[in-house]
Amino acid sequence: MAPAAVPVSLPASTSTALTNASIKRDLANGAASTKPHLDASKLTYEWNTKPKTVPATDDPVRRLQNSTTDHMITVKWTEANGWETPELKPYGPFQLEPTASCLHYATEAFEGMKAYRGVDGKLRLFRPDLNAKRMNLSSVRIALPSIQPEELEKLIKEFISIDGPKWLKDPNTFIYLRPAIIGSGAQLGVQRPREATLFIIAVLFPPMDKPTGMRLLASTEDMGVRAWHGGHGASKVGANYGPTLQAQGAAGARGFDQVLWLLGPEGRVTEAGASNFFVVWKNKTTGRTQLVTAPLDDRIILDGVTRRSVLELARKHLSHEATEPRAGGEDLEKIEVVEENFTITDLIQAYDEGRLLEAFACGTAFFLAPINGIQYKDKDMEVPMPVTAKDGSKAGKYGGVIKTWLKEIMYGVVDHPWGVVINERGPQ
Repeated sequence: MAPAAVPVSLPASTSTALTNASIKRDLANGAASTKPHLDASKLTYEWNTKPKTVPATDDPVRRLQNSTTDHMITVKWTEANGWETPELKPYGPFQLEPTASCLHYATEAFEGMKAYRGVDGKLRLFRPDLNAKRMNLSSVRIALPSIQPEELEKLIKEFISIDGPKWLKDPNTFIYLRPAIIGSGAQLGVQRPREATLFIIAVLFPPMDKPTGMRLLASTEDMGVRAWHGGHGASKVGANYGPTLQAQGAAGARGFDQVLWLLGPEGRVTEAGASNFFVVWKNKTTGRTQLVTAPLDDRIILDGVTRRSVLELARKHLSHEATEPRAGGEDLEKIEVVEENFTITDLIQAYDEGRLLEAFACGTAFFLAPINGIQYKDKDMEVPMPVTAKDGSKAGKYGGVIKTWLKEIMYGVVDHPWGVVINERGPQ
């Protein structure tokens, strides 16, 4: 699978064939439409005449995750006229009719990204092409318009080139970016939206990867499921998240950081909260060390950008077929990199037999977070975290080195094509 390509092949089954065919049709129609496409070159600018003050790095306001930068980008789409002119303007509220589709039918898709200030002083995005392609797929999945990924990527780059210089000054810092699209038309009734609004904002986020590790509560039948066969778990849409918040809150009240979501009577392991989940264990049959995560082929889990990057780095530097040894991984035992289904029973058995070596969750918000414990019903598993870094944080051997490699790319310690340097301009 090419690194820059988000898969668009969809599994066919009796229950999903119609939806899959519709998605493919909408993607093709969007690309071939004669109505105006999204065009970043037409972006207009309205500068914020009342700019905000940037809070200090240790200001508690950052933990609220509601402090935004000075500007945002918005662009409207209508069924009748296609994409209108993109606008960069002062950050502010939207005006929506109470009958807007997004308020009633969850016609909303989004991406989570970060911009990074490198140790070399440069501003970077991490693999923004993947986010733009995935957002196009998510938008079409909920009957919103097809988005030209290359043009969306250009808008994201331009946005951070304007607000990044002021809001992201210090090396080794980041800011969270949220491109999103909503069904914004004033229409009630279960029907395809005839109007949508795409927007891009930036929000101050605290670091969320826990240096002491995360503790997971494995879901049980009374907690529901995060995604299901034939559903929309592979799309980054709001409808995936709201229904999980009740269980997440209950887990938090019991002292857990996230829910480890299981699926079906067999307890198939899927995701940890809204993050992809990995284990490192010794295979029961062969005894070989494996890095294992759930597969994408049945579209239960999200094709995470961090997940994809973890797999590619592991295959390139740590697997038996590794083509390039890399500092930090040369002394580690070679591993098999596996994308396949496994169950909570498999996980418990590996733990009981001493074959479970480590586990971690990964995603844009939590980055790569080691797991220190998993509880399922009355079974409590303490997951090994044998490595202590210079800053006192702990991790597993493999997760720790992969996290280091990712940080080196994001913050410009190494020159890598995944770290896309932004030409900074600031407000003119």
